[in-house]
Amino acid sequence: MSGIYRTTNMGHYGHMKGSEVEATVLGVLRDLGVRVSAPAGGADLGYDLCLDPGRVCLEVKYRSLIDGGTARAMLAQPVAQDAVLFAVGDRVTKDAREVFKEHGAGYYDLRGHIALWSDTLVFNVDVEPMKTRQQRSDALAGKVGLEVATALLMRPTEAPGVRQLARELGRAPSSISEVLGALKKEGLVGDDLRVPDAQLFWRVAEIWDVPRIHLAATPPIESSSAMRLPLRLGLEADAGVGWALTDSSAAAAYGAPVALRRGQGRDFFVPDGLTLHRAVTLLGTASRSIDATASVRVAPVPAVCSQRVRLDPPEDERWPLAHPLFVALDLAQDSGRGREVLQAWNPGVDWDRVW
Repeated sequence: MSGIYRTTNMGHYGHMKGSEVEATVLGVLRDLGVRVSAPAGGADLGYDLCLDPGRVCLEVKYRSLIDGGTARAMLAQPVAQDAVLFAVGDRVTKDAREVFKEHGAGYYDLRGHIALWSDTLVFNVDVEPMKTRQQRSDALAGKVGLEVATALLMRPTEAPGVRQLARELGRAPSSISEVLGALKKEGLVGDDLRVPDAQLFWRVAEIWDVPRIHLAATPPIESSSAMRLPLRLGLEADAGVGWALTDSSAAAAYGAPVALRRGQGRDFFVPDGLTLHRAVTLLGTASRSIDATASVRVAPVPAVCSQRVRLDPPEDERWPLAHPLFVALDLAQDSGRGREVLQAWNPGVDWDRVW
């Protein structure tokens, strides 16, 4: 049996229960024209499904990810007498498929392939993929999507795993996995989670713009603690979170081919809304942007203010800079000169150019 079949039992998968797995396999096999039945009344006969009838019995086992090592471990576990192991996984890797074939077992990869190699029955068929329990219409929808996307863009060749990203971002692994799945589906990252081109950067740039508040004054670099602490400037050498200089001033500090006019105001990201409110209260606002000495915005993702870059003086009087990625996203908001600067700017060996 070969070819691609459209199945009607397209339920949801995720962390499936045993009865759900067995019912799903039964439905897909029936859609393929295989005569299959389950023990009457849910009786425990040592197997889960029987094919063609009595020709081969299956003991169905589910794992979310089945690689070669997992496949061998599953085969090492005892199955019912005269039964064949049939593994079901959200993903069954290529080496796992070879292991099952070599040992005369079967599998159902919920991404769209089902196969069995027994002594009496063999099939190897592409089927319609199962739908995920949670599908995102837009990979970048919500804060989690933006946080995951920017985390990948900051290190496009490292391919951090789900749990690593979950720890770093303080998000649930299930949420991270959902976003990564959507990014893969849209072709914005590869199956190995590496960023292959500039598409993801420009998708993020489309939703990056945040309204600025223009300030009448800029906190001096040598601010007193009375101003530093409530404003969370983060100017101390060991400060983790604080204001991040961005846009043209930061781009110039990084060596981008951008021209600054004399007296041009600086643009900053601040950690949160409370800091923004305090900046407005302590420093005042300018009625016109041309009269402002600085502008402030709440960082779209926490990494902007927690992963700042400190260059040696005299670059911009020692203000910590936003990571080049975030500076580039700001420049991308200017469809004219800003994008011209991006075309000519390579941030150097310390950072990856993802635009």
